[in-house]
Amino acid sequence: MSDWKTAFRSFYYETAEDPADIVLDRRRTALLVIDIQNTYLEPPDDPAEAARWQPFFDRMNTAVIPNTARLLDWARGAGLEVMFARIACQTEDGRDRSLSQKKPGFNYLLLPKNRDDSQIVDALTPRGDEIVVTKTTDSALTGTNLRLMLHNIGITHVIVAGIFTDQCVSSTVRSLADESFEVLVVHDACAAATDELHRRELEIINMIYCHVVASEDLAGFLA
Repeated sequence: MSDWKTAFRSFYYETAEDPADIVLDRRRTALLVIDIQNTYLEPPDDPAEAARWQPFFDRMNTAVIPNTARLLDWARGAGLEVMFARIACQTEDGRDRSLSQKKPGFNYLLLPKNRDDSQIVDALTPRGDEIVVTKTTDSALTGTNLRLMLHNIGITHVIVAGIFTDQCVSSTVRSLADESFEVLVVHDACAAATDELHRRELEIINMIYCHVVASEDLAGFLA
């Protein structure tokens, strides 16, 4: 078990008392996997840029994807609701995208919903009737009807994995917290562009918007 009660604390919570034990009701808990899509595993054409991103690709292939695959196996076996969010636009030219995805730079994304690079990676393929929402926003709640579906299913606790920690993961976590869901972020099943950005964002959102935990902690939380 990790030291989740004391790890990833920001200035705001350095002296705070430890949080209460987490108890998950499997009937009211969902695992949400965010944006682990083919496009993010494609190295840039420029060799220098590809080298700059190599640590991220290494983390994805050696930690995030294998750990998320294990999370999915665990959640399915435990009877939790399994859900996915992915970035994908409805139109071929992306005219339905949010402004942030139309601006030039890293966040520029043109991912038509049926194109291969917009699909969830093969190792994490959804099964059966597992819900997949598509969004052109950072937050999976802002850009979809996910909030409504979570309430309809009776979900109160959401376990989050995916990328990028400091962008779509963080935005979704904050939206979930604002809607009064209890949120757990699995730090070893998430990644930002760099480990520094990843850790910094975990410290920012921990204890106010979510609890940051390790994948090994989760089985111990089930009621």
